Formats: sequence, C-alpha cells, structure tokens
Amino acid sequence: MSPSPVRKDGKRRRQELLDAALACFAERGLLRTGIEDVRKRAGASPSSVYHQFKDLEALTLALLVRTFERLFAGMVGAVQTTSSAEDAVRAIVRSHLAWVFDCPDEAAFMYQAMLVEHGPVPRAELAAEKARMMAPLAAHLAPFAAAGTLPRLDPVRLELVVLGTCHETCRRYLGGADIDADWMREALPDVAWAAVERLLDAD
Repeated sequence: MSPSPVRKDGKRRRQELLDAALACFAERGLLRTGIEDVRKRAGASPSSVYHQFKDLEALTLALLVRTFERLFAGMVGAVQTTSSAEDAVRAIVRSHLAWVFDCPDEAAFMYQAMLVEHGPVPRAELAAEKARMMAPLAAHLAPFAAAGTLPRLDPVRLELVVLGTCHETCRRYLGGADIDADWMREALPDVAWAAVERLLDAD
C-alpha cells in the first residue's frame, strides 16, 4: 500500500523544515538561530512547524540524526569493501573527508552542535541513534579486533583514535583555516593508521 497523500506531505514538510534549519544554521550559527527563523525560511505556518517538532531542540536533534545517517551510510559502504584493518581505518578517514568536502554546511552544523556544551542536543538520545547507525561498521571491524590487528576499544574510544586528528583538522578547515584539502586527503589516513599502530605496539 502506498503512503497516503497526507503522510507524504508530512514527510516532505519535515524535510523542508530540516533543510531550512540547516540553511539558517549555516548563515546565523547554531546559537543565534531560533525556531521562528526556521519557520520563516521554510515558509511554513506555526502549526505545521509544531506539528513536526515540539521545539528547537527536537528539530536540531532530528537534523543531527539525518546528518549522521548520511555520513555513516557512506562510511559503512566504504568500509564494508575492505578486508584488512589498515584498509578499513583508511577508508573511514577517506569517507569522512569526502563527506566534509561534499557537504560542508552539514559538516559545519555537526561540529557546531557537538561542541555546544549546553546547547539543544540531547546527548543520551543522540548516542543511542549513533550506536544504531554504526552497528554495521562495528560488526565489520570486530573480526579485526579479535585478530589483534585493531585495538580492542569501545566505539567511542576507537573513533577518537581513528578520527580525532581528522575531526580537529576538519573543524579548522571549515572555519576558514588555510589548510589544503589535497594535503588532508593524503596525510590524514596515514595519521590515523599510525595512531592505531602505536596503540597496537603498546599492548
């Protein structure tokens, strides 16, 4: 059975509001954007906004979940073609960089949202969503950890090792720092794998 017109319209309106929020965040910044800014940008009525999202926190969380879904979909696809720990680590970094370069507004929003200590991002709910999206990635990496070619770390700590330098470099790049994208593509996968090797050597 195909979705009803009402349901399809609701999904379309939800995506329009998320797109409008992303545009507002790109122009004004996360902390200077209110739900009324998003409503006006989307050309939506107050009732249609609050039918989809109870407040700015809910809208921001939904946009962040959509952002992670797009990021992790590409990352999982890239990593699932690998057959070694080193190739997997390098694929994670390359995939993340490709997404940052292709979707700079989404990437900038993601970094803003994750850095705002007391901002509109419910951490526990977001962590649960990320764990769900990263499950296929974790399943592919598990045999490498079991074989001793990846450190036995929980997903949060493994992300810090593999993407820590990449995240900081991307933040600065998106903030306008004079960092060459080609250098990032060439150097950061090497940095990530070197960090993994240091941990393995320390065990």
